[in-house]
Formats: sequence, structure tokens, C-alpha cells
Amino acid sequence: MNFALSDEQEFLREAARGALSRFKTIEAAREALTDPSALPDLWPMAVQAGWPGLLIGEQHGGAGLGAFDALLVAEECGRVLASLPLLGVLPATAVLDAAGDESLASVAAGDLRPVYVPARPPSELDQRWSVEPRAGVARAVTPMAVVDGDDVTLDGSVAFVPDAPGADLLVVVGSGADGEPIAAVLPTASDGVSIEAVTRYDATRSLGHVSLSGAVGRRLALGPEVLADAWYLAHALIAAESLGSVQTCLDVSVAYAKERFTFGRAIGSYQAIKHELSEVLRRLENARALQYYAGWARESKSDEFALAASAARSAAGGALDFATRAMINVHGGIGATWEHDAPLFFRRAQLSRRLLAGTHDATDRVAEQTIRAAA
Repeated sequence: MNFALSDEQEFLREAARGALSRFKTIEAAREALTDPSALPDLWPMAVQAGWPGLLIGEQHGGAGLGAFDALLVAEECGRVLASLPLLGVLPATAVLDAAGDESLASVAAGDLRPVYVPARPPSELDQRWSVEPRAGVARAVTPMAVVDGDDVTLDGSVAFVPDAPGADLLVVVGSGADGEPIAAVLPTASDGVSIEAVTRYDATRSLGHVSLSGAVGRRLALGPEVLADAWYLAHALIAAESLGSVQTCLDVSVAYAKERFTFGRAIGSYQAIKHELSEVLRRLENARALQYYAGWARESKSDEFALAASAARSAAGGALDFATRAMINVHGGIGATWEHDAPLFFRRAQLSRRLLAGTHDATDRVAEQTIRAAA
């Protein structure tokens, strides 16, 4: 198995890096802590680059690429803390593409921005489809769905939905009377739909509480496998974003360790610093291998995608948490102040590892599937 990037993938990654370099996203992240309007509007750039259509088939105006390619773009966004709604958009487009929905051409063109309303698939510990609660640790039930022909009426709420504010379409997973998952798409302007924008810790991450009260959407005739795939794709995207941030933490820390001298020696020559940065590198490479495998598995061995995406999410979340703490430590006193970028990456790490049931849930999934395979 060769995970070397193709020439097209190298070009995609470099093009994404170049496009994002035109914006001062890290500086904007600091300003956004006191003024949310300081974040640049990156959506027109993403539309021009064709990112909304990455996972949409060419017959619908999309690029027809795979998860591997989407993860490369997400990683570049994580490098610079770009406030782009890809975490909400890409899983939504994967669901819409699988259903052949009528909105695909407009979504690929960037005229409509969909958002995936995450629903966690059942596990051995929780047999329900569940969503994020507003408070507490117990998972909440998915919105109740009543099917009437091609229409679905939804009632319920989902908290902390990534990229919900400003979206045009909601891709929702509800539960029928017998608990089976039912997918629907509906405009955010529909009657009975409300989205409350919220900010938690990381100002660059757009979140929203979605409430549905008798909201009517059109049904997407999809099985639970497709809906579970969207959940794991979202996990893989968070992992990719995290890896990009880890890479920046490592690069900045190594550069500082070479130029900062104490007692006549560069601090990078001290074992404590060398060991810490070596551990960041080890975690980075381990998580990147898992990310690449997840991207490959979704296209080539779909039965392993859930395990691969969960493993990548678990490893990348831990890597970013460690890398941001190491970044603060290497930079000493200034690393803990707002004069440095380290606290911005630390905030990203702490929020990212808690979204979509958190890295602990991904780790539980890995354990569950590994034990099942060994039985």
C-alpha cells in the first residue's frame, strides 16, 4: 500500500495553502476573541477553489474527488486556524450526493451552503441514534421524524452543530417511531427552524443550537450505512484539521528552540526540549498515517472506514492537545500570554477534542471494534 500523494493531490494541497495564505487568519483569530466580526469571510475563496463540490459527482457540477482529497484541504485549514465551514459542508454534501438530491448543482456552485446536523450511530453501549446535548454528558435523542410520502416533519433539537449559523440547508438525521434513522433536507428559512449562534472557547469555530418544531423537509431515501458514513467522515475531517494545527505547533516550536539561547546554548540542545518535541513529531506521524488510511479506506475498503476514522480522530485529538501544551512550554513565559499564538491553538485543541461526542467516544469505538474483530 503506497500512501505517497499523487501529483494532483500535491497540487491540491499547495493550491489550498496558497489560497489560505492570502488571509491573516491567525491574527484574525486573536481579534475575534473580543470582536467576532474580525474573522474574514473565506467562503467566496472556498467557492472559487471548488471546495463545496469536492465530494459531489461531476455529473452534478462537483469535482468528484474522494475523502482523501477533502482531508488534505481540511489539514491546510487547520494549519492556519481558518474559519471555514467545511466540517459542516462536506459531510452534508456526501449525504446529498449519495441521495442524488436536487440541490446538488446549487451546492456545488456555492449558491447554497448545506450543513450536516451530526447524529451518532448506535454502539454496543448506546443502541440509539443520538445527538449533542446542550448540557451534561448524557447524549440527547435525535429529532423525532414523521414521514408523509416524500415529506418529513421534524421535532427536536441538536446542540453545538458545527457551521450551522449562516447555512442555507440542514441535512438532518431524525428517528422514526421504531427508532430507525430517517434523513431529511430542509431550508434553514423553513417554518419551525431556528438556529442560535453560540461561541465556545475557540472563536474561529462557528457553532449553533438547531431547534426544529414541526419543520417540514424532503426525505432522503438513504440507509443507515450512508448516514453512519457521514458521522465518521466528520470525525476524519476534525482529525485532519487537528493534524494541520499540530504541524504548525511543531514548526513554530522547533524554530524558537533553535533561536532562543539560555546559558550560552540554544534551548533546543537541552534534552527536556528535544524529548518533548520528538514526542510531538511521533504523535504527528502516527496520526497522519491513520488519517491517510482513513481517506483510503472510505474509497477502497469501506468496511474499515469507521474504525480508521475513529482511530485517526482519537490519535489526532491527543496529538493536538499534547502539541499545544508543548508549544506553550517551549516558549516559556511568553507562550502563556496573548502576545503569542500558542493560546489560540490551545483553544482550538480543547474545543475540537470535545465536538461530535469527543475523542473519548472515538477511542471507545476503536476499542469496541477491535475487541469485536478479535472475538
